[in-house]
Amino acid sequence: MYQHLLVPIDGSTLSIQTAEQAVALAKSTGGRVTFFHARPDFGATGDGALLHAAQPDSFVQMAAGNARALLAKAESSARAAKVEAHSIAVVSDHPHEAILAAAKTQGCDLIFMASHGRRGLKGALQGSVTQKVLYAATLPVLIASVESNLPHSDEQRALLTIKDEHRSLAAVLHGLEHVVGQIRSSALSPDFGVLRAMLYYIEKFPERLHHPKEEAFLFQRLRARTDECNAVLAELEQQHREGAQLFAVLGQALDAFEAEHDGAAERFFSAVERFAASQWLHLGAEEKVILPAAHRYLTNADWQAIAHAFLDNGDPRFGAQAEAAFADLFTRLLNLLPLENQ
Repeated sequence: MYQHLLVPIDGSTLSIQTAEQAVALAKSTGGRVTFFHARPDFGATGDGALLHAAQPDSFVQMAAGNARALLAKAESSARAAKVEAHSIAVVSDHPHEAILAAAKTQGCDLIFMASHGRRGLKGALQGSVTQKVLYAATLPVLIASVESNLPHSDEQRALLTIKDEHRSLAAVLHGLEHVVGQIRSSALSPDFGVLRAMLYYIEKFPERLHHPKEEAFLFQRLRARTDECNAVLAELEQQHREGAQLFAVLGQALDAFEAEHDGAAERFFSAVERFAASQWLHLGAEEKVILPAAHRYLTNADWQAIAHAFLDNGDPRFGAQAEAAFADLFTRLLNLLPLENQ
């Protein structure tokens, strides 16, 4: 069976499904995954050339795009499933050629990609990147078209959004652990601006936006439908409270580390370990216990309300502007992190 999948992804919601389907296939075969993203050459455009001349710093940010953010979330899916994965991002105005070149240089034996179609496979492929890959490929190409050709239910929309938010948090946590590991081994000098940016994201998004929505909509409605998960839900809510306390300690430890207090560096490293371990445990319980239980017990009306809250910001406590701001922050943050050796 296939042992090395190349999985091209873009910024669409479908990419979340494509990544998870590819990870599931790789897990079933004992294989590994290379996620791939091709972005156009911003510097070759008129806007890019003008920005480069007028605002070089802004140009660097725009040229970087959101490739690292997209790939980091895809890799989070693989880590959650314990599937080996790494990522490649390239600049190319001919993505089908870049996909085929990556598959060859990486030694992949299958390209796994989506059609993005709405009118059946034939209509989806006509004139698409997928069609061009199929035409020129010399290795098998698996087209995941079913999900893209069917409208999403409220349950699917809600679960995709919740999982996407989990992947964002997981990517930042992984980045934090990687950076701290590099600092601890003296391979990297501490950049306190980057460290504070990561903590700011964690505090403002999962702690103040994602977790409250979970409790107010997902947890509350699951309790109303079954007693089966009461103990786990209570534990998860307690973990929300404890996570906030661990995060406060983490912030204080970073202040002391930056102020160069005696022993502060190791206290900060230990605080990162404790906080990250609590978050990994929490995410695992939600995805392995709560989301499957929600699938079994919640009604269409429940999922409609949850989707409205998570996706459409139906509750006045959570606004679309906040969601967009944190999506932008996540992208900027991932672009600041040092690259990992692949």
